[in-house]
Amino acid sequence: MGHFRPSPLFLLCFILCLMLCISESHRMIILPLTHSISNTQFNATHHLLKSTSTRSAARFHEHRRNPISLPLSSGSDYTLSLTIGSERITVYMDTGSDVVWVPCTPFECILCEGKSKALNMTLTHSHSVSCESPACGAAHASMQPHDLCAVARCPLDRIETSDCSDVACPPFYYAYADGSFVAKLHRHSLSISSLSLKNFTFACAHTALAEPIGVAGFGRGLLSLPAQLSTLSPNLGNTFSYCLISHSFQRLHTPSPLILGRHAHRGHFVYTSMLPNPNHPYFYCVGLSGISVGERNIPAPEMLRRVDRRGGGGVVVDSGTTFTMLPASLYEAVVGEFGRRVGRVAKRASEVEERTGLGPCFFLKGPVEVPAVTLHFVGNDSSVVLPRRNYFYEFLYGGDGVWRKRKVGCMMVMNGGDEADLSPGPGAVLGNYQQQGFEVVYDLEKRRVGFAKKQCASLWDTLNRLKI
Repeated sequence: MGHFRPSPLFLLCFILCLMLCISESHRMIILPLTHSISNTQFNATHHLLKSTSTRSAARFHEHRRNPISLPLSSGSDYTLSLTIGSERITVYMDTGSDVVWVPCTPFECILCEGKSKALNMTLTHSHSVSCESPACGAAHASMQPHDLCAVARCPLDRIETSDCSDVACPPFYYAYADGSFVAKLHRHSLSISSLSLKNFTFACAHTALAEPIGVAGFGRGLLSLPAQLSTLSPNLGNTFSYCLISHSFQRLHTPSPLILGRHAHRGHFVYTSMLPNPNHPYFYCVGLSGISVGERNIPAPEMLRRVDRRGGGGVVVDSGTTFTMLPASLYEAVVGEFGRRVGRVAKRASEVEERTGLGPCFFLKGPVEVPAVTLHFVGNDSSVVLPRRNYFYEFLYGGDGVWRKRKVGCMMVMNGGDEADLSPGPGAVLGNYQQQGFEVVYDLEKRRVGFAKKQCASLWDTLNRLKI
């Protein structure tokens, strides 16, 4: 009986089919995002709003006081779970930073009293990262391998012959806008849904300042989660999106979908180009040409339309900041027009503004019509009409023995400060509260950000049915 000898054409077809099957299996992964802020954590809604507005401002304003390039604060409103090795870890999902890090046993967190904590990881069977690795250079702000290996005490003769591959990358310091950590790079397997990625690089921190929970950085950088996924499957790493379910600070029973890769139920997106930022390369910056309140179009200052050579200007699309921050001139024009229109039918609630950090706020006696708010991004037909709940929040205020309980409504955007004080940092931030009810897609291949209005809970159900 003769042996079967496959022809070169047969082998080529077999390899192509195998590659297609692998590609199809990695076309899309859907992960659950859990919203971490709820009014059940506070004894009054205005306390929740004050805490959230204060944190949004701190996350944005730290750039004005710090001359070096820092990621946004690591704290986010949304968490996801990763399995590293055999341990399942809960981390924040953050598009404003570019490193994946976890707290490791033993773990000391300074100034973390009263903050939520997660389980710490116990390192087993992980491998250290070489001082010669590009990942080590990325963690150390692109220091040269020879310098890093010298810091790691590799002998000079081995440095000269590039023979330090078995010498571990030294610990690195990573600062956020309102916290920091010191960590070492490790490699281990990463499991996400049906995907397994070997030699996944992450930072293991034993000491942190005000950062008790790890972070999955989705920003633009070599160590970010999308960048590492792209080495296994470009389909997964070159595009990701999320669709944040509208919550009004109520506890949700359905998670918001985080989608790695593309899916067939995309619908019509409005796209605007990403702007390169030399000083903050991990940010997803876009241009904003104006904001409409009702029929009045208010032009944005020039700094929001572009990013200059120092990295100043533009709008950061951020999953971790709650409320949108605008430069003072644009903020005052927008809230002035909004307040003028709503003030015709409702009384201003100044004390609520003081106690929430938001405004303008109004006492509401019944249904009130508010003007539509539209964001005009740079590009053709790149306007996004916000749903009312994304910028006007209604809640009950008072009933605490000091103020009688009344219904109020507040505009959910914030003053980011004078333009002169913002440079060379971002000019504005588009917060996740204003992104609710949209699928926001980050198309890294075409360097653009897209928005499509969606029923996010239905999208979660639809995409999960497709997996079955």
